[in-house]
Amino acid sequence: MENSITIDNSKAAKVTAFQIYGASWYYFVIFGLVVVIATYLNKLPGGMIGAFPLMIVIGAVLGLIGDRTPFINTFLGGGAIVIIFGSAAIATFNLMPDKAVKTMSDFMKGGGFLDFYIASLITGSIMGMNRQLLIRAAFRYLPVILGGVVVALGLGALVGELTGYGAKMAVFFVSIPIMGGGMGAGAVPLAKIFGEGLGKDPASMLSVMVPAVALGNALAIVCGGLLDRLGKIKKSICGDGQLMLLNPEDAPKDDQMSDEYKRLRDHYDLEQMGLGLLIATCFFSFGALVNYLFPAIHGYAWMILSVAIVKVSGLLPQKFEICCYQWFQFVMKNLTGVLLVGIGVAYTNLTEVAAAFSGQYMLLVGVTVFGAIIGAGIVGRFVGFFPIEAAITGGLCMANMGGTGDVAVLSAAKRMELMPFAQISSRIGGAFMLIFSSVILRIFS
Repeated sequence: MENSITIDNSKAAKVTAFQIYGASWYYFVIFGLVVVIATYLNKLPGGMIGAFPLMIVIGAVLGLIGDRTPFINTFLGGGAIVIIFGSAAIATFNLMPDKAVKTMSDFMKGGGFLDFYIASLITGSIMGMNRQLLIRAAFRYLPVILGGVVVALGLGALVGELTGYGAKMAVFFVSIPIMGGGMGAGAVPLAKIFGEGLGKDPASMLSVMVPAVALGNALAIVCGGLLDRLGKIKKSICGDGQLMLLNPEDAPKDDQMSDEYKRLRDHYDLEQMGLGLLIATCFFSFGALVNYLFPAIHGYAWMILSVAIVKVSGLLPQKFEICCYQWFQFVMKNLTGVLLVGIGVAYTNLTEVAAAFSGQYMLLVGVTVFGAIIGAGIVGRFVGFFPIEAAITGGLCMANMGGTGDVAVLSAAKRMELMPFAQISSRIGGAFMLIFSSVILRIFS
């Protein structure tokens, strides 16, 4: 009898200790009720002060459901996939007042939260990398992107021809839009390029491309979770978030990665985080300035290049590098769920995704994304990368929807530290696709 009482007490203690977003569940319920009541009475404040609590509550609840739902948590990326598509369903099916949806959407688009998040991750993850490893990885990465593009377009053309869709139609209107760097920096300029080249209305071109981009993005997120699962099963092809395949004796030596440096880096300081915030946003501003002078290359690409140059050359004191890393860790830990809610609400249209569902079209989308994975993974292995990480960054982050897709895919794959390489895929790879599309359009149109 005493044993059964002890077991019951133990269960009660576990229930009491259960936490959501770092708070005991009953406190979180109280906080959440305040937000929900204010939302449905249309009394939730506008701007950041209203968007943050609502998106935190939605993200925490949906993330908890995804992480604890069998099959989804094992094969489909867990909380990340449920947050994105659950939030998209909230917006699509009007499950919340329009004012609340608009507040979240405006916060993501007009408020610049996506840029803020990505700037923090790019700066902090590069500054926290091994300098020699960064140098060695950078020169091998572009062939990985090219490998993913070649196989993706090749499979798209082959399956398009075999199914009667047409090889050229499949490549132009399915495979290239998927691999083109997202919506604003990919599908929109691609529609203009194809519209002018084919003598058609760019708007009609865009309506054909949008479902491909949306479905490719959705499938890339799912595949991110599946690749994470595959990496757990087959350890030999997985780096657990490390891109470059290295033997211990071949590991690049970097005095900045000494035990003392790591100790200082992992001893979190609130003042240092504030400085990290300043440095991250300054790098973003610098990228925007250079983009103003040289608009052909995206501001993110200039930002990545500038952060990498500063890191490799050692222009900033170690303290500043540590500040950036600590701020990146804070943002990734606390604001990823918030961002995923924003991606679902502001950038994922379930109506467009559903409208594109047909066996032939889905097959073309599937082989394109599969080709990106296979091509990037194989080339990655040849140049000395772990195939799983190469497939995620050089493959899926080319096939997703730009910056929002990068966050979603890496979150589903549990590899947010690979954000710099994901951004190279989305920005530099996306720019390459625009140039490439212009060339092949002249050849085959």
